[in-house]
Amino acid sequence: MTTAPAATPSPAAGPSSQVAVGGTAAAPDPRGGASRRRPRAAGWLAVLPLIVFVLVVFGLPAFAILTNAFKTSAGDPGGQRWTTDNLSQSVHGAYLTALWGSVKLSALTAALGVLLGLPLAHAVVTSRFRALREGVLAASGVLANFGGVPLAFAFVATLGNSGELTRLLNLGAHGWSLYSFTGLTLVYLYFLVPLMVLAITPALDGLRTQWREAAQNNGATTLQYWLHVALPVLAPSLLGGFVLLFGSAFAAYATAAAIVGSSVPLITLQIANALSGNVLVGQGNVALALSLDMIVIAGVVMALYIPLQRRSARWLH
Repeated sequence: MTTAPAATPSPAAGPSSQVAVGGTAAAPDPRGGASRRRPRAAGWLAVLPLIVFVLVVFGLPAFAILTNAFKTSAGDPGGQRWTTDNLSQSVHGAYLTALWGSVKLSALTAALGVLLGLPLAHAVVTSRFRALREGVLAASGVLANFGGVPLAFAFVATLGNSGELTRLLNLGAHGWSLYSFTGLTLVYLYFLVPLMVLAITPALDGLRTQWREAAQNNGATTLQYWLHVALPVLAPSLLGGFVLLFGSAFAAYATAAAIVGSSVPLITLQIANALSGNVLVGQGNVALALSLDMIVIAGVVMALYIPLQRRSARWLH
């Protein structure tokens, strides 16, 4: 019995002939590189309008703030020149008080938002009613973006000096005032708690049922499961939610301006006063220095938020 010799590809044959004979080697396609590059180039073209939009809407104002914060006003007797006086003024006196007031208000409302939003989001995630979950998440999406003058008007009509609930419950006799630090804290929670629900729900969805079952099988109580399993896993997401809420409260302006005016010192209100010349004329560059202070604080906040999100995603995905 004789065996037919295997066919040997000719050296002159191209890559296509090698695939036909061997059957295992992948034939390189000379057009593959171009076809792979084409979608990438199309992707860059698709995001080009967004890049241009970001450069115009965020890049140019940021550049103007960065340069003019270190210059004197154009109407200054000595002419426009480079200086650090604006930054020095922005961290002294009434401006420092406003900056500290914004940090305190933002930290307090963010902490309360985390404490109130976590159990609400957990109740929604563990609910057996899908309509309830979808309804709460949809309402949270709306309420998290409901702010400004309409929100201020709603609270004034409800809890202002002549508000419906104020008169019905006689809150004025108990020292209640919407136009105070406490009142502004309550107003901020109206949009920060829904924002926390939206931020923490994906992390709660990532908690695996097997982890709870394993803890129960080992005799752990619900409290022990939360203290030793769930909260350590959720900690980066909770801290990230706190940072997100802090940034949202820190940048809020219209609601505070409509409710408390200048009675509660906040950095955003001081910037508006400096730009409009409400207190002193020619403070526009100081307002830009205050804006630069806010950008630095927001940058620090985002620098904390991004690694926290990455650490949380490592466990939950």
